[in-house]
Amino acid sequence: MSDPYIRHATPQDIDAVLRFWGDAAEGTSISDDHAGVARLIERDPKALLLAELDGALVGTVIAGFDGWRCSAYRLAVHPGHRRRGISRSLLAAAEDRFAALGGRRVDAMVLVRNETAHHARSAAGYGPEEKWRRWVKPLTG
Repeated sequence: MSDPYIRHATPQDIDAVLRFWGDAAEGTSISDDHAGVARLIERDPKALLLAELDGALVGTVIAGFDGWRCSAYRLAVHPGHRRRGISRSLLAAAEDRFAALGGRRVDAMVLVRNETAHHARSAAGYGPEEKWRRWVKPLTG
C-alpha cells in the first residue's frame, strides 16, 4: 500500500469531512456541524489534517495548539482502510506540526470504550494518563 497524502483541510472539504466522520468516527462532538468545522479552519487553517488515497478521504485528525498544549483529536480512519498505518501517518504529521510550533507534549482524547483507538494510539507511542479526568461544560444549551 502507498502512503497516504496528508494535507490541510479547506472550507471546500467541510461537507465531505462531516460525512466522513459520520461513517468513520466513533461518537459525535457538539461541534460536528458545518459552522463548527468552518470556525476551526478559519481560526487555524492548518489544524485539520486529511489523509487521502487516490483522491479519496480515508482519515482525519485535528492537531490543535493553543500555545501551551498540543491536542490531537478527531482521529478517524475509514473502516475499510484501518490497520494500514494511516492513523500513524496522521499522528506523525500532527506531531511534526506541534514540534514546529514549539509544543512539548501531545494530549489525545480517546473514548474509554473505543478499543480500536486505544490500540492505534498505543502503537504510535501514546499511553493513558490515569491520574487525570476530563471535565466538560457545554457552552450552548
